[in-house]
Amino acid sequence: MTNTPDFENERMFAALPRYDNDAMARLLAALASKAGQEGVLDVAYRTVDTPVGSLLLAATEQGLVKVAYAVQDHTAVLQQLSDTLSPRILLAPARLDEATRQIDEYFAGRREQFDLPLDWRLSKGFRRDVLSHLTRIGYGHTESYAQVAVASGSPRAVRAVGTACATNPLPLVVPCHRVVRSDGTAGQYVGGKDAKHVLLTLETAA
Repeated sequence: MTNTPDFENERMFAALPRYDNDAMARLLAALASKAGQEGVLDVAYRTVDTPVGSLLLAATEQGLVKVAYAVQDHTAVLQQLSDTLSPRILLAPARLDEATRQIDEYFAGRREQFDLPLDWRLSKGFRRDVLSHLTRIGYGHTESYAQVAVASGSPRAVRAVGTACATNPLPLVVPCHRVVRSDGTAGQYVGGKDAKHVLLTLETAA
């Protein structure tokens, strides 16, 4: 028997006539609260509107596990989380309140560093080493892919650094947008070139 992720149930709720959106919101909140109390909420998620579009945030009990841009297809991301982590995944905004607050502060220019518990299980090996280094690149600063490779202990692994950035499960919070090409141009970004430009401009304008 195939387990169906809980976010499929929310789609069915969404398909029903919405005579009372507030009542539906209360119902979903109660469902999330009960799931958390009973220990069956493995992955909570919500979306947040930002200057770089809608971001999907997901967290386990260990911490923030996923940040995804709209261009990554939020529905597909939820399915991947269900397949990879647990099908017990539910819209439960409360677990993401602190992450949302800090992201809002970042875009308002009031926060330069995130202080959130992170669940790193979606990144392993050298990619994890690269992402750990990225958290040490300061706000308003950049490093080249080559510099990151050296700092991560594998000077020749420039292409692997690019792959680590491209597969970063926690963009923005783990700032792969601060990694640029050796010639100073921005290069690729999981959220798209426009999003990378917005983030770099925001940080250099501070």
